[in-house]
Amino acid sequence: MKSILPDENFVYFGDLKNSPYGQKTKEQLIEITSDIFEFFKYKKSKAVVMACNTTSANVYDVYKDKYDYTIYPIIQSCAKIISKMDLTKLGVFATSATVSTNTYTREIQKYNPNIEVFEMSCPGWVQIVENNKQDDDLSIELVKENLERMMKNKPDKIVLGCTHYPFLLNILSKFVPKETFIDPALYFANFIKQDLEKQNLLNDNGGIEEFYVSANAKEFQTAAKMFYELQTPPEVINFATV
Repeated sequence: MKSILPDENFVYFGDLKNSPYGQKTKEQLIEITSDIFEFFKYKKSKAVVMACNTTSANVYDVYKDKYDYTIYPIIQSCAKIISKMDLTKLGVFATSATVSTNTYTREIQKYNPNIEVFEMSCPGWVQIVENNKQDDDLSIELVKENLERMMKNKPDKIVLGCTHYPFLLNILSKFVPKETFIDPALYFANFIKQDLEKQNLLNDNGGIEEFYVSANAKEFQTAAKMFYELQTPPEVINFATV
């Protein structure tokens, strides 16, 4: 989003205190995310991006009409795009909390009921990425086993339905052609840009960045180097004081 919307002001919040979300219940996720949405209201955000598949699947419906700002959930937004692809069978790798809701299946088939969707949870994948264990033999074997199970369904494409999973593409593409996999991020970012244009909400004179976390600021700054170079450690936010 930063690359295609360089003039927007970005406020990023990373919930390191409560992550990972993938094994949590819907009730836990609602309680956890309540303060986050209030924080973005406090920051006077015009739009909030739910980059997390797990929260998009579990809590979007709870908050979608609660705030004045636009909320963009990754699954519901990308389903509109993916459903238009020339597909008969679609695989989805996601967290247990996402798969348990069947949100990918429901949203894809809302627009194209002819696409058969196979959702599969991948315990351990997030930890592989967060611990930078992509080159370990055990990590490669775990990813391979999950992939082999999915390929029994003979999917035309496979969605990497968690923000961490695209960082496993080097492993996945050892066994299946890289073009088989869909990283929703680029589709999602372009969808948001187009929608902001329609609403006449694009900024043409910004570019400010603010980074916040709920814990472990230095750990986040180190981990973030996989995708972005932070100039300073993010600020740790205690919602009780906001």
